[in-house]
Amino acid sequence: MTQWTLRGATTPYVVEVPEHGQWARLVAWGPHAMADGPSTVAPTGTVHFLPAADVEPLEYAVRGVRYAAPAELVVSGPDGNDECRPVFMADAQDGDHLELTFLDELRSLRLVLHYRMPAELDVVERWVSVHNDGSADFTLHHHDSAGFVVPTIGGACLRYLWGEWNSEFQQAAITLARGRFTIDSRQGITGHSYSPFLSVADADDPAGTTWGVQLAWSGSWQLSADVDTTGQTRIQAGRVPSSLGLLVAPGSSWVSPVAVGACSTEGPDGLARAFHAYQRTFARKRTLSHAVAPKVVYNSWFATEFDVRADHQLELARRAVRAGVETFVVDDGWFTGRNDDTAGLGDWEVDPVAFPQGLNAFIEDLKEVGLSFGLWVEPESVSPGSELAAKHPEWILRTTGREPLLIRNQLLLDLSRDDVAEWIWETLDRLLSSYEISYLKWDANRPRLDSGVHRDLDGQVVANLYEILDRIRANHPGVLVEGCAGGGGRVDLGMAACVDTLWPSDNTAPLDRLKIQRGFLTGYSPHLMSSWVTDAEGTHDGRDRSLDFRFHVAMAGNLGIGADLSKWSDDQLAAAGRHVAQYKDIRDVVANGLVHPLAEGVQYVGADRSVVFLWDTGDGNVRGTLPTRPRRIPLVQLDPTKFYRVGDEVHPGSYLLQVGVRWDGTTDSTCLVVEALD
Repeated sequence: MTQWTLRGATTPYVVEVPEHGQWARLVAWGPHAMADGPSTVAPTGTVHFLPAADVEPLEYAVRGVRYAAPAELVVSGPDGNDECRPVFMADAQDGDHLELTFLDELRSLRLVLHYRMPAELDVVERWVSVHNDGSADFTLHHHDSAGFVVPTIGGACLRYLWGEWNSEFQQAAITLARGRFTIDSRQGITGHSYSPFLSVADADDPAGTTWGVQLAWSGSWQLSADVDTTGQTRIQAGRVPSSLGLLVAPGSSWVSPVAVGACSTEGPDGLARAFHAYQRTFARKRTLSHAVAPKVVYNSWFATEFDVRADHQLELARRAVRAGVETFVVDDGWFTGRNDDTAGLGDWEVDPVAFPQGLNAFIEDLKEVGLSFGLWVEPESVSPGSELAAKHPEWILRTTGREPLLIRNQLLLDLSRDDVAEWIWETLDRLLSSYEISYLKWDANRPRLDSGVHRDLDGQVVANLYEILDRIRANHPGVLVEGCAGGGGRVDLGMAACVDTLWPSDNTAPLDRLKIQRGFLTGYSPHLMSSWVTDAEGTHDGRDRSLDFRFHVAMAGNLGIGADLSKWSDDQLAAAGRHVAQYKDIRDVVANGLVHPLAEGVQYVGADRSVVFLWDTGDGNVRGTLPTRPRRIPLVQLDPTKFYRVGDEVHPGSYLLQVGVRWDGTTDSTCLVVEALD
């Protein structure tokens, strides 16, 4: 029996291969102490009726080794048989990386289990590669990235994020004593219905040690949790299987997306912080390193929609400067033929009617005002009546012999084609090279449902998408990219690694947005959370909230403004300026601090200070009509031996931890800076 240990900051991941070499199995995953005693996932007793592999905590289950219990890999060859029995051949460990290689000699299939666990984090990355070393094709019918095993003797408390357009990232939980629970997207895009995030804790201690799994994939995906009779939960994560299967030709290989598992003894909130820390490493790997959140943006969409005129945009820009904005983003409607949502997509040339002096002249005007320039694009889509559609009808994604599916008055380009991918790259490169653009908002406003002609359409589309985003990063490192898909339809670890910020929802109403952002932060870092102040009324909760409330909600992420500033009064612009000035002072803590949800808000904990947002989501109009006492909101993560300044007050850390900060209820929200004194 051979065993390997990967050690994270506070959690190890221990794997072993038995002497027979027929599989790898989990020994321990959790707090460091779990690796110091008997395994909490090893089965005991005699296995009746089924093979041993069906109850073992297998790291990666293959049909042919496991039969009745869930399997991650099902593969068939020319004989039509779907069994495979790979045997352990070799290992390779280099620091935080581990590879375990298995070989099925009969099918000439080589399966490699890949692991990576950075020492400073509490996440383990897992993926597989499948290699065809033989002379005949084989087909992958099921091809998950990993199977994660969690001990849940009392049953599983599963938490997930669901939603729809304008109502993304809604939190939900289900207790599963036995059985299977699945969430997925079959839309060719991450989707609004569910997020590729699933967490599990023992149902007897749902606030205790919590494990979570996410998938770094921006196409169709699936996460399943299976609670078996032995007291373990198995989470499977991977791409949705194709009805045709994935063909692996002789001499070729297939590599799965990365599945990321995390564990925290601090419950669901600690699990979120583990994922936040992991996602922040993406930004540090980029050519342009962001120590703070992106600059404060103004986006003109809600003010103008498709009525883009340079003089009006410049008027908005001058008012945006008064509010403290740093980057002005022109949204949809800037290119030829784009007077509404029925035309123009694909013809990415500046509309001379909208910008009679040219876009460069407009950008120079912005620079004189004191603003950098950003631009909206939707490069994967095409309007049926566009010049591009007429010139290249073969580029439009369609099922052979059928008309392409029209959604939202637009079609999709077949991004699985290399010529389409190259055209998209050349178009974006031309725009970014011709104009001084510092911010690119990449939108995607419809699902991908046509079958196309590429057997692995989903895989090739996503691979080309990532490659284009990587080329933008390499060739235009000063450009910040915002990922958007009709709101939060493409929020996942794959996109988080490619862009600087993500748009969680088109719903910007304050109470609706607050709920969306709370859900977003359970799986994704605040440095990725783009949030605007607008004039929007609630889609689900339309109760009035102050301008202060709207700013405090947006300041909890990457602050932007999307309101029609031509209608704002001088007092509103002055109030905006005060909030933006405060945000610029605290945005490094918001972007990089440890996130701790509070009873009525959230606390971001930095090295020497904290930022606290508090929101009154009830009916604040009755507060103060009867005698009462001030509310106090206890804080976390402070040094009880130090003193802290909170506004005009100074309190010992022990007081703020036990009693809290004062919130007298005269406002519906507040933003407090808690600063340690020397």
